[in-house]
Amino acid sequence: MNKPVTSAKLSPLASLIFFSRWLQLPLYLGLILAQCVYVFHFWVELVDLIGAAMGNEAALKHIIDAVASGGIRPTKLTETTIMLVVLGLIDVVMISNLLIMVIIGGYETFVSRLGLDGHPDQPEWLSHVNASVLKVKLAMAIIGISSIHLLKTFINAANYEPPVVLAQTGIHVVFLLSALAIAHCDQIMTRTAQAGSKH
Repeated sequence: MNKPVTSAKLSPLASLIFFSRWLQLPLYLGLILAQCVYVFHFWVELVDLIGAAMGNEAALKHIIDAVASGGIRPTKLTETTIMLVVLGLIDVVMISNLLIMVIIGGYETFVSRLGLDGHPDQPEWLSHVNASVLKVKLAMAIIGISSIHLLKTFINAANYEPPVVLAQTGIHVVFLLSALAIAHCDQIMTRTAQAGSKH
């Protein structure tokens, strides 16, 4: 019969240091509020897009103000304008996904267990999350968000100066290289840990 595992009693200083992890709780609660702001923004943009499609002039003006960045402003809802708005909505969703990964993964990794084992709605990625996996997933999410921004710029390239387009492309390439470097470092650390466990 296995004896229950009992945790060693911590010294007052160790208890204080370990308890300090709860100082991160307000940060994660703040990110939940930021998520609420994104949800509100998403619905405002979606309602305006639907309103503009139905001929609402105020909604159309708001949509054009949101997507036009200099140059010739369209006077009606065009396919390009709809595409830019939809890409903006996708951008909001991807940033929201990034927030969820940081909130749930960060809390689970750095603060306390959520006790989701066996829960039918437990995210698949959470079952093997750690600080290293979280970094790689966040890097991939940032690349996705950067790709959406770059695609919006390319679609609306006529309204941008060439240096702006080149700068955004360069930033995206830097994000890609950073993600590759993070993934490579994670792979090296995993191999090192596996090699160490064999000896």
